Amino acid sequence: MTFRLLRLLVGLALYGFAEALMIRGAIGIDPWTVFSQGISRSTGLSIGLLTNLIGLAVLLLWIPLRQRPGLGTVLNVLLLGPFMELGLWLLPVPGSLTLQVLSFTAGLLLLAVASGLYIGARFGPGPRDGLMTGLHARLGWPIWLGRTLVEATVLGAGWLLGGDVGLGTLAFALLIGPLCGVTLPLLAGRKAPARNAPVAAGAALEVADAAGPAAAGPVSPSTPSPLLPPPSRPASSRAPA
Repeated sequence: MTFRLLRLLVGLALYGFAEALMIRGAIGIDPWTVFSQGISRSTGLSIGLLTNLIGLAVLLLWIPLRQRPGLGTVLNVLLLGPFMELGLWLLPVPGSLTLQVLSFTAGLLLLAVASGLYIGARFGPGPRDGLMTGLHARLGWPIWLGRTLVEATVLGAGWLLGGDVGLGTLAFALLIGPLCGVTLPLLAGRKAPARNAPVAAGAALEVADAAGPAAAGPVSPSTPSPLLPPPSRPASSRAPA
């Protein structure tokens, strides 16, 4: 449990710093951060605070979808914004286009690693990912369809409000899935206990979604993700020596 908590906290910290690196790159960011940034530029509130508030608002949408948050879900809402703000405070503004591209690239790679850590801790998906799994579970939408519709909506709203949309946004959309398809299996933790089956199912859907539409078919608590290690056979079912 201690090791899993450490993985979760380190993963969330790195995720916040990864977002800060991509924001500093200023060549385009992921849809949800575009949304937060657009509201920030329109209201004057900090992007970290808005990231937390938007995460909380999305978490409230779990109620009609009958999703159950895990510890990781709650800590995501509470900690992601402060870690992002800390990263923005520590990181300098790049002075050239080359440094901007390097900053964005480093952020994208770090975000893939961070995703592997916090998802692999198996304390539940983040609020935004849980929204996708909830739409899948309640409405039967494929994960990729729910994500596409939701993220296209927040991206458009963020762009209209002045968020950074550019080549980095396109690069994120094209590359984050394949990158997480590599980091998530490598950093996957041990199989969650049976009492945490709903949380494990959410993480499994999140993993499959990151790998792409082909891997994001129906997943249930009894159906392991193809990217996670297979569960070990119970001792009673093993062949005698």
